[in-house]
Amino acid sequence: MTTSEAGQPVEVDEKTVRKAVGAAAMGNLVEWFDYGIYSYVAVIIAHNFFPGGDSASNLALTFALFSVAYLVRPLGGLILGPLGDRIGRKRVLALTIVVMSGASFCIGLMPTFEMVGWFAPLLLVVARLVQGFATGGEYGGAAAFIAEYAPDKRRGFYCSFLEFGTTGGFVLAAGLVTALQAGLSPDNMNAWGWRIPFLIAGPLGIVGLYLRSKLEDTPAFQQLEEAASVSESPLRDVLTHHWQPIVRCFFLVLFYNVAVYAILFHMPSYLEATLKLPATTALLYILAMMLLIMFVIIPIGALSDRVGRKPLIVTSAVGLIVLSYPAYLLLGRGTVGGTIAGLAILGVLLVLLLGTMSATLPALFDTDVRYGGFSIGYNLSTSLFGGTAPAIMTYLIVELDDPTLPGIYIAVASLISFFVVIKMKESAGHPLPGAKANVARGESSAPQPS
Repeated sequence: MTTSEAGQPVEVDEKTVRKAVGAAAMGNLVEWFDYGIYSYVAVIIAHNFFPGGDSASNLALTFALFSVAYLVRPLGGLILGPLGDRIGRKRVLALTIVVMSGASFCIGLMPTFEMVGWFAPLLLVVARLVQGFATGGEYGGAAAFIAEYAPDKRRGFYCSFLEFGTTGGFVLAAGLVTALQAGLSPDNMNAWGWRIPFLIAGPLGIVGLYLRSKLEDTPAFQQLEEAASVSESPLRDVLTHHWQPIVRCFFLVLFYNVAVYAILFHMPSYLEATLKLPATTALLYILAMMLLIMFVIIPIGALSDRVGRKPLIVTSAVGLIVLSYPAYLLLGRGTVGGTIAGLAILGVLLVLLLGTMSATLPALFDTDVRYGGFSIGYNLSTSLFGGTAPAIMTYLIVELDDPTLPGIYIAVASLISFFVVIKMKESAGHPLPGAKANVARGESSAPQPS
Protein backbone atom coordinates (compact mmCIF):
# COMPACT_ATOMS: atom_id res chain seq x y z
CA MET A 1 0.00 0.00 0.00
CA THR A 2 1.28 3.42 -0.85
CA THR A 3 -1.71 5.61 -0.03
CA SER A 4 -4.33 5.72 2.69
CA GLU A 5 -7.09 3.12 2.41
CA ALA A 6 -10.32 4.28 0.83
CA GLY A 7 -13.53 4.11 2.83
CA GLN A 8 -15.03 5.59 5.93
CA PRO A 9 -12.61 6.92 8.54
CA VAL A 10 -12.10 4.99 11.76
CA GLU A 11 -13.70 6.70 14.74
CA VAL A 12 -11.43 6.23 17.74
CA ASP A 13 -12.38 6.34 21.39
CA GLU A 14 -9.98 8.75 23.06
CA LYS A 15 -10.29 6.88 26.36
CA THR A 16 -8.83 3.83 24.61
CA VAL A 17 -6.21 6.03 22.95
CA ARG A 18 -5.11 7.32 26.36
CA LYS A 19 -4.74 3.74 27.62
CA ALA A 20 -2.66 2.86 24.56
CA VAL A 21 -0.50 5.92 25.09
CA GLY A 22 0.05 5.02 28.74
CA ALA A 23 1.02 1.45 27.93
CA ALA A 24 3.47 2.46 25.20
CA ALA A 25 4.96 5.35 27.18
CA MET A 26 5.45 3.14 30.23
CA GLY A 27 7.59 0.76 28.19
CA ASN A 28 9.64 3.65 26.89
CA LEU A 29 10.04 4.92 30.46
CA VAL A 30 11.42 1.53 31.50
CA GLU A 31 13.77 1.42 28.50
CA TRP A 32 15.31 4.81 29.19
CA PHE A 33 15.26 4.37 32.95
CA ASP A 34 17.46 1.32 32.34
CA TYR A 35 19.80 3.20 30.02
CA GLY A 36 19.78 6.33 32.16
CA ILE A 37 20.86 4.46 35.26
CA TYR A 38 23.90 3.12 33.48
CA SER A 39 24.94 6.62 32.42
CA TYR A 40 24.31 8.23 35.79
CA VAL A 41 26.37 5.67 37.72
CA ALA A 42 28.98 5.27 34.96
CA VAL A 43 31.76 6.56 37.20
CA ILE A 44 30.86 3.98 39.88
CA ILE A 45 30.59 1.16 37.32
CA ALA A 46 34.04 2.13 36.03
CA HIS A 47 35.39 1.77 39.57
CA ASN A 48 33.70 -1.58 40.23
CA PHE A 49 34.17 -3.31 36.91
CA PHE A 50 37.46 -1.84 35.64
CA PRO A 51 39.80 -1.34 38.60
CA GLY A 52 43.31 -0.07 38.02
CA GLY A 53 44.34 2.55 35.51
CA ASP A 54 43.30 6.17 35.54
CA SER A 55 39.67 7.19 36.04
CA ALA A 56 39.35 8.78 32.59
CA SER A 57 40.41 5.57 30.82
CA ASN A 58 38.08 3.46 32.96
CA LEU A 59 35.22 5.83 32.21
CA ALA A 60 35.96 5.51 28.49
CA LEU A 61 35.83 1.71 28.87
CA THR A 62 32.51 1.99 30.69
CA PHE A 63 31.00 4.05 27.89
CA ALA A 64 32.46 1.60 25.39
CA LEU A 65 30.44 -1.08 27.18
CA PHE A 66 27.46 1.26 26.97
CA SER A 67 27.99 1.24 23.22
CA VAL A 68 28.11 -2.57 23.11
CA ALA A 69 24.32 -2.76 23.45
CA TYR A 70 24.04 -0.76 20.26
CA LEU A 71 25.94 -3.34 18.26
CA VAL A 72 22.94 -5.66 18.47
CA ARG A 73 20.15 -3.08 18.31
CA PRO A 74 20.02 -3.29 14.49
CA LEU A 75 19.74 -7.08 14.82
CA GLY A 76 16.89 -6.64 17.30
CA GLY A 77 15.19 -4.23 14.92
CA LEU A 78 15.76 -6.56 11.97
CA ILE A 79 14.10 -9.49 13.79
CA LEU A 80 11.59 -7.96 16.19
CA GLY A 81 10.36 -5.16 13.90
CA PRO A 82 9.18 -7.39 11.03
CA LEU A 83 7.85 -9.84 13.62
CA GLY A 84 5.64 -7.01 14.90
CA ASP A 85 4.36 -6.51 11.36
CA ARG A 86 3.49 -10.20 11.12
CA ILE A 87 2.04 -11.12 14.54
CA GLY A 88 1.06 -7.68 15.81
CA ARG A 89 2.56 -4.77 17.72
CA LYS A 90 1.14 -5.79 21.11
CA ARG A 91 2.81 -9.20 21.39
CA VAL A 92 6.28 -7.99 20.44
CA LEU A 93 6.06 -4.97 22.75
CA ALA A 94 5.17 -7.30 25.64
CA LEU A 95 8.33 -9.30 24.90
CA THR A 96 10.62 -6.28 24.68
CA ILE A 97 9.63 -4.80 28.03
CA VAL A 98 10.15 -8.10 29.86
CA VAL A 99 13.61 -8.66 28.39
CA MET A 100 14.76 -5.05 28.88
CA SER A 101 13.77 -4.84 32.51
CA GLY A 102 15.04 -8.36 33.22
CA ALA A 103 18.49 -7.51 31.86
CA SER A 104 18.71 -4.41 34.06
CA PHE A 105 17.60 -6.40 37.09
CA CYS A 106 20.42 -8.87 36.42
CA ILE A 107 22.99 -6.04 36.29
CA GLY A 108 21.90 -5.10 39.80
CA LEU A 109 22.85 -8.60 40.98
CA MET A 110 26.19 -8.89 39.19
CA PRO A 111 29.49 -9.55 40.97
CA THR A 112 32.20 -6.91 40.67
CA PHE A 113 35.76 -7.24 39.39
CA GLU A 114 36.97 -7.63 42.96
CA MET A 115 34.73 -10.69 43.35
CA VAL A 116 35.26 -12.60 40.09
CA GLY A 117 37.88 -10.72 38.09
CA TRP A 118 37.40 -10.24 34.36
CA PHE A 119 34.30 -12.44 34.48
CA ALA A 120 32.48 -9.37 35.87
CA PRO A 121 32.82 -7.12 32.80
CA LEU A 122 32.07 -10.17 30.62
CA LEU A 123 28.74 -10.64 32.40
CA LEU A 124 28.07 -6.94 31.99
CA VAL A 125 28.68 -7.25 28.25
CA VAL A 126 26.21 -10.15 28.00
CA ALA A 127 23.52 -8.23 29.89
CA ARG A 128 24.05 -5.16 27.72
CA LEU A 129 23.81 -7.28 24.54
CA VAL A 130 20.52 -8.84 25.66
CA GLN A 131 19.19 -5.42 26.62
CA GLY A 132 20.26 -3.93 23.30
CA PHE A 133 18.59 -6.70 21.29
CA ALA A 134 15.26 -6.15 23.04
CA THR A 135 15.54 -2.38 22.78
CA GLY A 136 15.85 -2.79 19.02
CA GLY A 137 12.17 -3.72 18.95
CA GLU A 138 10.91 -1.22 21.53
CA TYR A 139 10.92 2.35 20.25
CA GLY A 140 9.73 1.66 16.71
CA GLY A 141 6.90 -0.51 17.99
CA ALA A 142 5.87 1.92 20.71
CA ALA A 143 5.83 4.87 18.29
CA ALA A 144 3.83 2.88 15.73
CA PHE A 145 1.46 1.70 18.48
CA ILE A 146 0.58 5.26 19.56
CA ALA A 147 0.55 6.70 16.03
CA GLU A 148 -1.84 4.00 14.81
CA TYR A 149 -4.21 4.56 17.73
CA ALA A 150 -4.17 8.40 17.74
CA PRO A 151 -6.60 10.62 15.81
CA ASP A 152 -4.73 12.02 12.82
CA LYS A 153 -5.24 15.64 13.86
CA ARG A 154 -3.82 14.98 17.34
CA ARG A 155 -1.06 12.50 16.49
CA GLY A 156 1.68 14.93 17.49
CA PHE A 157 0.05 15.54 20.86
CA TYR A 158 -0.40 11.87 21.68
CA CYS A 159 2.94 10.70 20.27
CA SER A 160 4.76 13.31 22.36
CA PHE A 161 3.75 11.30 25.42
CA LEU A 162 6.16 8.61 24.20
CA GLU A 163 9.05 11.02 24.62
CA PHE A 164 7.46 12.26 27.84
CA GLY A 165 7.95 8.66 29.00
CA THR A 166 11.53 8.73 27.70
CA THR A 167 12.32 11.87 29.66
CA GLY A 168 10.39 10.50 32.62
CA GLY A 169 12.69 7.48 32.62
CA PHE A 170 15.72 9.77 32.69
CA VAL A 171 14.19 11.92 35.44
CA LEU A 172 13.33 8.88 37.53
CA ALA A 173 16.84 7.48 37.09
CA ALA A 174 18.55 10.80 37.79
CA GLY A 175 16.31 11.56 40.75
CA LEU A 176 16.85 8.14 42.28
CA VAL A 177 20.62 8.23 41.83
CA THR A 178 20.75 11.77 43.21
CA ALA A 179 18.75 10.73 46.28
CA LEU A 180 21.02 7.74 46.83
CA GLN A 181 24.15 9.85 46.52
CA ALA A 182 22.73 12.37 48.98
CA GLY A 183 21.58 9.73 51.45
CA LEU A 184 24.48 7.28 51.33
CA SER A 185 28.13 7.70 52.07
CA PRO A 186 30.44 7.46 49.02
CA ASP A 187 31.70 4.08 50.29
CA ASN A 188 28.18 2.64 50.59
CA MET A 189 27.16 4.07 47.23
CA ASN A 190 30.19 2.45 45.58
CA ALA A 191 29.72 -0.82 47.46
CA TRP A 192 26.00 -1.50 47.03
CA GLY A 193 23.92 1.65 46.57
CA TRP A 194 24.47 1.73 42.79
CA ARG A 195 22.64 -1.63 42.53
CA ILE A 196 19.30 -0.32 43.81
CA PRO A 197 18.17 1.51 40.64
CA PHE A 198 18.93 -1.54 38.49
CA LEU A 199 16.90 -3.77 40.80
CA ILE A 200 13.93 -1.40 40.65
CA ALA A 201 13.80 -1.90 36.87
CA GLY A 202 12.33 -5.39 37.49
CA PRO A 203 9.08 -4.23 39.12
CA LEU A 204 8.77 -1.36 36.61
CA GLY A 205 8.88 -3.90 33.78
CA ILE A 206 6.09 -5.93 35.38
CA VAL A 207 3.89 -2.83 35.59
CA GLY A 208 4.55 -2.05 31.93
CA LEU A 209 3.75 -5.63 30.89
CA TYR A 210 0.45 -5.48 32.76
CA LEU A 211 -0.55 -2.24 31.01
CA ARG A 212 0.33 -3.58 27.57
CA SER A 213 -1.50 -6.85 28.11
CA LYS A 214 -4.81 -5.01 28.68
CA LEU A 215 -5.03 -3.54 25.17
CA GLU A 216 -6.04 -4.87 21.77
CA ASP A 217 -3.74 -4.36 18.82
CA THR A 218 -3.93 -1.10 16.88
CA PRO A 219 -6.82 -0.24 14.52
CA ALA A 220 -4.40 -0.07 11.59
CA PHE A 221 -3.05 -3.57 12.23
CA GLN A 222 -6.57 -4.92 12.72
CA GLN A 223 -7.46 -3.45 9.30
CA LEU A 224 -4.59 -5.46 7.81
CA GLU A 225 -5.81 -8.64 9.49
CA GLU A 226 -9.42 -8.09 8.38
CA ALA A 227 -8.29 -7.54 4.80
CA ALA A 228 -5.95 -10.57 4.97
CA SER A 229 -3.14 -8.20 3.97
CA VAL A 230 -0.64 -9.09 6.67
CA SER A 231 2.62 -9.91 4.89
CA GLU A 232 4.02 -13.41 5.25
CA SER A 233 7.53 -11.97 4.83
CA PRO A 234 7.55 -8.34 6.04
CA LEU A 235 11.36 -8.30 6.25
CA ARG A 236 11.70 -9.18 2.57
CA ASP A 237 8.97 -6.71 1.63
CA VAL A 238 10.45 -3.79 3.56
CA LEU A 239 14.00 -4.36 2.29
CA THR A 240 12.87 -4.90 -1.30
CA HIS A 241 10.15 -2.30 -1.76
CA HIS A 242 10.56 0.20 1.10
CA TRP A 243 14.28 0.81 1.34
CA GLN A 244 13.94 4.51 0.49
CA PRO A 245 11.92 5.41 3.63
CA ILE A 246 14.44 3.36 5.63
CA VAL A 247 17.23 5.57 4.29
CA ARG A 248 15.23 8.72 5.09
CA CYS A 249 14.57 7.45 8.59
CA PHE A 250 18.28 6.65 9.04
CA PHE A 251 19.38 10.21 8.24
CA LEU A 252 16.48 11.94 9.97
CA VAL A 253 17.34 10.33 13.30
CA LEU A 254 21.12 10.67 12.90
CA PHE A 255 21.35 14.13 14.46
CA TYR A 256 18.41 13.42 16.75
CA ASN A 257 20.20 10.46 18.31
CA VAL A 258 23.54 12.25 18.62
CA ALA A 259 21.79 15.13 20.40
CA VAL A 260 19.85 12.82 22.73
CA TYR A 261 22.85 10.75 23.73
CA ALA A 262 25.14 13.74 24.11
CA ILE A 263 22.73 15.85 26.15
CA LEU A 264 20.89 13.24 28.22
CA PHE A 265 23.41 10.38 28.48
CA HIS A 266 26.89 11.86 28.24
CA MET A 267 26.25 15.18 29.95
CA PRO A 268 26.18 13.97 33.60
CA SER A 269 29.59 12.33 33.26
CA TYR A 270 30.83 15.31 31.22
CA LEU A 271 29.93 17.70 34.02
CA GLU A 272 31.43 15.42 36.65
CA ALA A 273 34.55 14.03 34.98
CA THR A 274 35.46 16.83 32.55
CA LEU A 275 34.26 19.95 34.34
CA LYS A 276 34.97 18.49 37.80
CA LEU A 277 31.59 19.26 39.31
CA PRO A 278 30.51 17.19 42.34
CA ALA A 279 28.47 14.15 41.27
CA THR A 280 25.30 15.32 43.03
CA THR A 281 25.60 18.84 41.60
CA ALA A 282 26.04 17.48 38.08
CA LEU A 283 22.93 15.32 38.38
CA LEU A 284 20.90 18.20 39.83
CA TYR A 285 21.72 20.30 36.76
CA ILE A 286 20.60 17.49 34.45
CA LEU A 287 17.53 16.75 36.55
CA ALA A 288 16.44 20.41 36.40
CA MET A 289 16.91 20.51 32.62
CA MET A 290 14.92 17.31 32.11
CA LEU A 291 12.07 18.46 34.34
CA LEU A 292 11.79 21.60 32.22
CA ILE A 293 11.83 19.46 29.06
CA MET A 294 9.03 17.31 30.47
CA PHE A 295 7.02 20.44 31.21
CA VAL A 296 7.08 21.63 27.57
CA ILE A 297 7.39 18.44 25.52
CA ILE A 298 3.64 17.78 25.25
CA PRO A 299 2.79 21.40 24.31
CA ILE A 300 5.48 21.08 21.60
CA GLY A 301 3.77 17.94 20.32
CA ALA A 302 0.42 19.73 20.26
CA LEU A 303 2.04 22.69 18.49
CA SER A 304 3.30 20.36 15.76
CA ASP A 305 -0.33 19.39 15.05
CA ARG A 306 -1.10 23.04 14.33
CA VAL A 307 2.01 24.36 12.56
CA GLY A 308 3.44 21.08 11.28
CA ARG A 309 6.35 18.87 12.31
CA LYS A 310 8.77 20.11 9.65
CA PRO A 311 9.12 23.74 10.81
CA LEU A 312 10.02 22.60 14.33
CA ILE A 313 12.51 19.97 13.15
CA VAL A 314 14.17 22.42 10.75
CA THR A 315 14.48 24.98 13.55
CA SER A 316 16.15 22.43 15.80
CA ALA A 317 18.55 21.28 13.07
CA VAL A 318 19.65 24.82 12.24
CA GLY A 319 19.94 25.68 15.91
CA LEU A 320 22.15 22.69 16.65
CA ILE A 321 24.40 23.47 13.67
CA VAL A 322 24.89 27.05 14.79
CA LEU A 323 24.67 26.91 18.58
CA SER A 324 26.06 23.55 19.76
CA TYR A 325 29.67 24.73 19.86
CA PRO A 326 28.84 28.03 21.65
CA ALA A 327 26.78 26.05 24.15
CA TYR A 328 29.78 23.87 25.02
CA LEU A 329 31.97 26.97 25.21
CA LEU A 330 29.58 28.25 27.88
CA LEU A 331 29.65 24.91 29.67
CA GLY A 332 33.45 24.86 29.56
CA ARG A 333 33.66 28.10 31.53
CA GLY A 334 32.74 26.09 34.62
CA THR A 335 30.55 28.86 36.09
CA VAL A 336 26.99 28.51 37.32
CA GLY A 337 25.75 30.99 34.72
CA GLY A 338 27.68 29.37 31.89
CA THR A 339 26.45 25.91 32.83
CA ILE A 340 22.82 27.01 33.01
CA ALA A 341 23.04 28.92 29.72
CA GLY A 342 24.74 26.04 27.89
CA LEU A 343 22.23 23.49 29.13
CA ALA A 344 19.32 25.82 28.33
CA ILE A 345 20.42 26.21 24.70
CA LEU A 346 20.87 22.49 24.20
CA GLY A 347 17.68 21.61 26.09
CA VAL A 348 15.46 23.95 24.04
CA LEU A 349 16.81 22.62 20.74
CA LEU A 350 16.46 19.03 21.92
CA VAL A 351 12.84 19.37 23.07
CA LEU A 352 11.83 20.53 19.58
CA LEU A 353 12.89 17.08 18.38
CA LEU A 354 11.53 15.14 21.33
CA GLY A 355 8.10 16.66 20.78
CA THR A 356 7.92 15.86 17.06
CA MET A 357 10.02 12.87 15.98
CA SER A 358 7.83 10.12 17.43
CA ALA A 359 4.92 11.38 15.29
CA THR A 360 7.08 12.05 12.23
CA LEU A 361 8.86 8.74 11.80
CA PRO A 362 5.87 6.31 11.73
CA ALA A 363 4.42 8.39 8.88
CA LEU A 364 7.34 7.40 6.67
CA PHE A 365 6.08 3.80 6.30
CA ASP A 366 2.99 1.90 5.16
CA THR A 367 1.10 -0.08 7.80
CA ASP A 368 2.23 -3.51 6.62
CA VAL A 369 5.93 -2.66 7.08
CA ARG A 370 5.78 0.20 9.57
CA TYR A 371 7.16 -1.60 12.63
CA GLY A 372 9.94 -3.27 10.67
CA GLY A 373 10.93 -0.33 8.49
CA PHE A 374 10.98 2.08 11.41
CA SER A 375 12.94 -0.32 13.62
CA ILE A 376 15.56 -1.11 10.97
CA GLY A 377 16.24 2.48 9.93
CA TYR A 378 16.07 3.91 13.44
CA ASN A 379 18.23 1.29 15.14
CA LEU A 380 20.90 1.17 12.46
CA SER A 381 21.33 4.94 12.81
CA THR A 382 21.19 4.74 16.60
CA SER A 383 23.80 1.99 16.65
CA LEU A 384 26.27 3.85 14.46
CA PHE A 385 25.81 7.39 15.74
CA GLY A 386 23.74 7.49 18.94
CA GLY A 387 25.02 4.76 21.21
CA THR A 388 28.61 5.44 20.19
CA ALA A 389 28.37 9.19 20.88
CA PRO A 390 29.23 9.09 24.63
CA ALA A 391 32.28 6.89 24.02
CA ILE A 392 33.50 8.97 21.07
CA MET A 393 32.99 12.24 22.92
CA THR A 394 34.79 10.95 26.00
CA TYR A 395 37.67 9.69 23.85
CA LEU A 396 38.00 13.01 22.00
CA ILE A 397 38.01 14.98 25.23
CA VAL A 398 40.64 12.71 26.82
CA GLU A 399 42.91 12.48 23.78
CA LEU A 400 42.67 16.08 22.54
CA ASP A 401 42.08 17.76 25.90
CA ASP A 402 39.33 19.99 24.51
CA PRO A 403 35.98 20.08 26.39
CA THR A 404 34.19 21.81 23.49
CA LEU A 405 34.58 18.96 20.99
CA PRO A 406 31.15 17.41 21.75
CA GLY A 407 29.60 20.64 20.47
CA ILE A 408 31.40 20.25 17.15
CA TYR A 409 30.34 16.59 16.96
CA ILE A 410 26.66 17.53 17.42
CA ALA A 411 26.92 20.33 14.84
CA VAL A 412 28.44 18.06 12.18
CA ALA A 413 25.80 15.38 12.77
CA SER A 414 23.06 18.01 12.47
CA LEU A 415 24.53 19.34 9.22
CA ILE A 416 24.46 15.83 7.71
CA SER A 417 20.80 15.34 8.68
CA PHE A 418 19.79 18.83 7.58
CA PHE A 419 19.83 17.91 3.88
CA VAL A 420 17.23 15.19 4.54
CA VAL A 421 15.22 17.33 6.96
CA ILE A 422 14.58 20.08 4.39
CA LYS A 423 13.25 17.53 1.88
CA MET A 424 10.91 15.71 4.26
CA LYS A 425 7.16 15.84 3.55
CA GLU A 426 4.76 17.26 6.09
CA SER A 427 2.63 14.57 7.76
CA ALA A 428 0.70 16.57 10.37
CA GLY A 429 -3.07 16.12 10.04
CA HIS A 430 -2.83 13.44 7.35
CA PRO A 431 -3.72 9.73 7.72
CA LEU A 432 -0.84 7.33 8.10
CA PRO A 433 0.18 5.69 4.80
CA GLY A 434 -1.72 2.47 4.15
CA ALA A 435 -4.41 3.10 6.78
CA LYS A 436 -7.84 4.67 6.95
CA ALA A 437 -8.11 8.10 8.55
CA ASN A 438 -8.39 8.06 12.34
CA VAL A 439 -10.81 10.63 13.73
CA ALA A 440 -12.06 11.41 17.20
CA ARG A 441 -15.82 11.40 17.73
CA GLY A 442 -17.39 14.47 16.15
CA GLU A 443 -14.21 15.40 14.29
CA SER A 444 -13.90 16.12 10.57
CA SER A 445 -11.66 13.70 8.65
CA ALA A 446 -10.48 16.24 6.09
CA PRO A 447 -6.65 16.48 6.15
CA GLN A 448 -4.81 19.70 6.65
CA PRO A 449 -2.96 21.07 3.61
CA SER A 450 0.71 20.13 3.28
